[in-house]
Order: sequence, then structure tokens, then C-alpha cells
Amino acid sequence: MSVPFRRVALLGTGLIGGSLGLALRRYAPELDITGLDDPDVLDRAVARGAVHRKAGSVVEAVAGCDLVVLCAPIAANRTLLRAAASHLEPDAFVTDVGSVKTPMAGDAARLVPPGALFVGGHPMTGSEHKGINHADALLFENAAYVLCPSPASAAEDARYGAFVDLLERIGCRILSMDPARHDRSAAAVSHLPQLLAVSLVNQLAEPEVRDDVPSLLAAGGFRDMTRIASSPFAVWNDILEANHEHVLAALDRFADVFGRLRDRLASGDFEAVARAFASAGALREAVPPRTKGFLEPLCDVYVYTPDEPGALRRITGAVSDGGVNIKDIELLKIREGTGGTFRLGVDDPEAADRAIAVLAEAGFQAYRL
Repeated sequence: MSVPFRRVALLGTGLIGGSLGLALRRYAPELDITGLDDPDVLDRAVARGAVHRKAGSVVEAVAGCDLVVLCAPIAANRTLLRAAASHLEPDAFVTDVGSVKTPMAGDAARLVPPGALFVGGHPMTGSEHKGINHADALLFENAAYVLCPSPASAAEDARYGAFVDLLERIGCRILSMDPARHDRSAAAVSHLPQLLAVSLVNQLAEPEVRDDVPSLLAAGGFRDMTRIASSPFAVWNDILEANHEHVLAALDRFADVFGRLRDRLASGDFEAVARAFASAGALREAVPPRTKGFLEPLCDVYVYTPDEPGALRRITGAVSDGGVNIKDIELLKIREGTGGTFRLGVDDPEAADRAIAVLAEAGFQAYRL
């Protein structure tokens, strides 16, 4: 690539920023990385090897950097962009990792000076844990990473191509779309399910349900279906506010679909209900099961292993000896001479945790989403 990056600024070194730093240190060791965050977080980021050095201000962080990544929550990223814009290097490439893209695209169009290039990004990965202590160099392995070049001609810039190459080096699968389409998609497959999960759980508190449904009956499928209901609102406040219009539209569409299903059931039209089930089943089967996306799988364990003979046998042996039944297994990515990642499908979260524990005892890096 004709425009390789040399110096990177990570504005935010929590789970995503820290993991990105660790991944870049592993797969792009030629890069020099500066981090910006609260002092105690930055100390841990340096100690973990996610960044080479600490910056005390936005101005100091972006000075001399040709790649700037905003790795904070949405509202904080908008503030960071305002602070950084006038101090960017003339040919800097700037991106973010927020889950709503249109507001940042609008900010960038107003703030980013001519010569610099902003392209919004959204890595489809994460963890139930937050913060630099849980950052992982393998977090981006096999993860979809949406890039939103706006205007579309930004995708023709050599810096965009260089950033795509960099993301592919750390294991990402790139998907390009415009910001508005991204936000509509996120509303449909991420933000709406979050609100539905919250509503499904809260309806258990309604008097006519609360008195009739033992908590034991809400285990199993109901618990799995509503696991995201426990997500903290502090995370979702920014998202729902930033994507307010598309979330409301998604809720209205769902109300229409749900209303039609109710009407068919009320009229006794079970053939129509059966068609709804069949359609849902076909659509569900078309959803890729083995790629990280807006909603992560529940009981998959990811295991990194060196590229050496007998590695798979040691993995499966350790898991089997730990009393865990592997339901599915897949090699997601192999890097010749370095290693790759296996996905192990197991019965439930408890089995996944047990598998991770026995794999760690056997010397493997393993995690679940």
C-alpha cells in the first residue's frame, strides 16, 4: 500500500481501544502507538503493552499521528473530534468505533479540515467485560467491521485502502456501507432486540404474570432470549439518543408485524401463522452463524493456537477431559507460521466457562463473547 501508517493515536484505551492496540502491536509491530485516557487507565494500557506511550491531552495525542482512532462512547467521541479536528496532521486518517454513524459523519463533514480524511467505523465485537483489564489482541479475529466512507468517494482514497489492509491484518472482515444504512441496520438487528429483551423481562413484573409464572419457568429459552436485557443503560443511553429516529421506525415496523401475527392468531388463521413460522425459520437460517455481528453468539468459545502439529488434538483433549461436550467446531482463521483461532460450540454458558478454564490450565488463550 502506497500510504502506510507510521504513528497511531488511540483516543480511549478501554476494551475496544486497548484490544485494538494489542492487536496492532501483535500484527503490525512497525506502528508507533500513543494512547489517551484517564491516567490510571493509561498506566494499565502501557503496562499491558497496548500503547507505547501516554499523552496528557488530545493535542499531544494527535500530534504527528497519521492514523487517529476515536475509541470512546458516542458522545465522548464527538467531543474528542471537536477537540482534535484543528490539530490533526494535514494528511491524517481519522476514524471512530461507535455503534451509530450518522451523527459522527455530520460532525466530521463540518470539523475535519481539508486534506485529512474521516471514515466512520463500527467493529462488531465486544465482551461481557469492559475496560483495559479485559482487552484482548484476538478480539477482532473473524469480526465484521463496518466502514462508512462518506462521501462514497472516500473509499477511493489510498488511506482508506491502507486502513482496510490494517484491519484485515488483525483478523477483521470488512463491510462497507453508507452511514444512514448502517444506522437503519443497527436499529433493526441490535437496538430493537435490546428494547424487546427489556420489554419481555419487564412484562414478567405485570401483576397477572408475576403471580402466575414461577421464576424456574423463566429459565432456559426465555433466559437465553433475554440475556441482553441486563445490559447497563449507561451504555445504551448514547446509542438510543444518537439513533433515535431509526430506532423509533424499527419499533413501528415491529409493532405492525407483531400486530398482524396477533390478528391471524385471533382469527384462527393457523395456516397464516404457520407461514410466519416458516418464513422466520428460513430467514433465521440465512443469518451467518459463525461470524461475530451486531449480536454475538451465546455459547461459542474461541481458542487461539499456534500453527503447529497436534494443536487441535490438545484442544479437544483438554475440553473432553474437563467434561465438556463439543457440539460444533470450526477453524476460523489461520495465519501461516503464527497460528489461528478455533470456534468451539458448546451446550450452554456454564459449559463455555468450564471449557475456558480447562483450556487456560492447558496453556491456551480462550474466551467467549
